[in-house]
Amino acid sequence: MRLFVGIPLPDRIKDTLTAMCGGVDDAHWRERAQLHLTLRFIGEVDGGTARDIDDVLYQIDTPAFPLVLRETGFFKERQLARVLWAGVADETDLRRLQKKIQHGFAAIGLQPEHRRYHPHVTLAYLNGIDPLEAEGYAARYSEYTSPSFMVDRICLFSSHRRAMGGTGAIYTEEAAYPLHSPEQALT
Repeated sequence: MRLFVGIPLPDRIKDTLTAMCGGVDDAHWRERAQLHLTLRFIGEVDGGTARDIDDVLYQIDTPAFPLVLRETGFFKERQLARVLWAGVADETDLRRLQKKIQHGFAAIGLQPEHRRYHPHVTLAYLNGIDPLEAEGYAARYSEYTSPSFMVDRICLFSSHRRAMGGTGAIYTEEAAYPLHSPEQALT
């Protein structure tokens, strides 16, 4: 089973992001159902490890928090643009949550991710285009700011490759883990 932990996005945010998907040649745009904010990619695991992951996520004790997506950008690899993304305005609460997940996963023996965590929503994968084209896209949406939304749950998703001819993977929400309301933290 190929798994990752993420935050599902409200429909109104997905609608706006989907409308922004276009205008770059040879981009593989994410479908509406594929839009999410990844907290931790896990990869292929067996059933026992999946149960351990479920236990860790069930025990995460974090209050719900507001989140705003802001700006767009791109990741480069070997001087070529590879991914277009929408970023996060204030990463403080998000990073705190992500660290709790990382610590919980380390306790069950999962190796930490080697890349530094950069919270974002992937909008498109690119076949290594000239960064100038990606910069043009990022400039076009540099003023993007989503409405604030509450992150009140995290989800464990599975990822399955599509049959021939499909683009991207199919993500299935396997389990949801509610975050407690900020008021519950005071009691």
